Amino acid sequence: MDPDTIRSPGTQHEIADALRSVRDAVAAAAGRAQRDPATVELVAVSKFHPVDAVRAAMAAGQRVFGENRVQEAAAKFAPLRAAGADVSLHIIGALQSNKARDAVRLADVIETLDRPRLADALAHAAEQEGRLPDLLVQVNVGDEPQKGGVATAEADAFVAAMQRRFGERLRGLMCIPPAEGDPAPHFLWLQACARRHGLATLSMGMSADFGTAIACGATHVRIGTAIFGQRSVEPVRAAPPPV
Repeated sequence: MDPDTIRSPGTQHEIADALRSVRDAVAAAAGRAQRDPATVELVAVSKFHPVDAVRAAMAAGQRVFGENRVQEAAAKFAPLRAAGADVSLHIIGALQSNKARDAVRLADVIETLDRPRLADALAHAAEQEGRLPDLLVQVNVGDEPQKGGVATAEADAFVAAMQRRFGERLRGLMCIPPAEGDPAPHFLWLQACARRHGLATLSMGMSADFGTAIACGATHVRIGTAIFGQRSVEPVRAAPPPV
């Protein structure tokens, strides 16, 4: 199914129907790429959506979720886990160093490791918390100044340094390609980079381009709008620079 044909849901039943449609679309894209659908993990991006939407997705069998902001993720997922929910949480938004301990405490995967100062903060937080989530290096595959991620020219050196520092906890790479143009060259670049470093995880592809991402080797696709519908409108605020 073309992701553009998936209806934006609202009710619990609509979220369940949308999830079913997205899973079918992911499986079909994997089939076209001659891949086993089981090799592609669906990360349901619940950022800016209420906890009731998460519960509806859980009721439909979804267990892996993505959140941008640590504070919002904690407000939703800490109570769910306290109540016994079996969920896996990915932090997929830019992470400030002063939020590293909260992220390490809460997340199962942090997908946006992109600078040495954040690596320092995560390592220190891991010592404090006695745990370290799996980590992905975010690469700015389009070298766009407004986006986070390691520049392509610096990616190989940074990935190698993070492998030395974090060992097997450095699982793979993540990217958000430019909104305009064909995303395939960017996805293939990321795939080649991962192969150079022996990394198996590739988080790439969202509601509009997950089919292309799967054809290019994505192991995780991050889909929000096609599952939960349009997000709540928030006041526009300038994002603070990562520190």
